[in-house]
Amino acid sequence: MNDGSDWPTDKLTALRLGRRLVVEVPASGPDRRAFVDIRPARSEPDVQARDEGWVRSDVERSFRLEHWEYDHEHIDGFDYDLGAALIRSADAPDESELSTVLNVWGIQPGLFVYPWESDDPR
Repeated sequence: MNDGSDWPTDKLTALRLGRRLVVEVPASGPDRRAFVDIRPARSEPDVQARDEGWVRSDVERSFRLEHWEYDHEHIDGFDYDLGAALIRSADAPDESELSTVLNVWGIQPGLFVYPWESDDPR
């Protein structure tokens, strides 16, 4: 991923700016919905930049990936976590390892969207 060829430019930029991305994935049953999210790690320079009113880009970020599954009935309410299950998680110390984890999980980087473009309850 170091050359960014696997990612749409806007999504790669979002990750480097510390923005969360989400993709809906197949769930274990028809009464369930599942999502994988990528959360870039924040560092002290990120906190300082935020306090100064700007966002810093970092090609050296690490990432946390989580695959959650939810009851379809609860996903739209405040109790979305009722019946929720963490299916798997992984830490990626850099963009290259992020690509490796996504490859192992069978998820194409181009499928990720911004959280507000998804039904992910978190």
